Amino acid sequence: MGQIILFYSFTGKTRDLAIKKCEELGADKFEVKETKRRGVFNALLVGARQAMKHKTVPVEPIDIDLGAYEKIIIMMPIWAGFPAPAFNNVVALLPEGKQVELVMLSGSGVSKKEKIIEQVRLRGCEVTAYSDVKA
Repeated sequence: MGQIILFYSFTGKTRDLAIKKCEELGADKFEVKETKRRGVFNALLVGARQAMKHKTVPVEPIDIDLGAYEKIIIMMPIWAGFPAPAFNNVVALLPEGKQVELVMLSGSGVSKKEKIIEQVRLRGCEVTAYSDVKA
């Protein structure tokens, strides 16, 4: 198979960009959803702390075979410099040897790029591209 975009969106901005990119690339898409919807207060305090500590969170089942795709594109919002906690759930499922592109959205357009890339490399994957998008 070709490409798949996995994304998590808190405000809808990441979803909008992911859908647009899917249409441009002809890629499959999968939205990662937390089992319990966060409020803004929870995202800012609890979620940001979870992101900084690379914690996973309860998400709806990610029932796709990532091994079937040549390239995996992960799109996530940035909280406190790191991807939202759902990113950690996705990274834990990455098959070794995959090509991975990372697209991170934030208000500032700045993230802890090297630390984020290292998380993916530790799974035995190659990061082919990285983008910080100011949303």
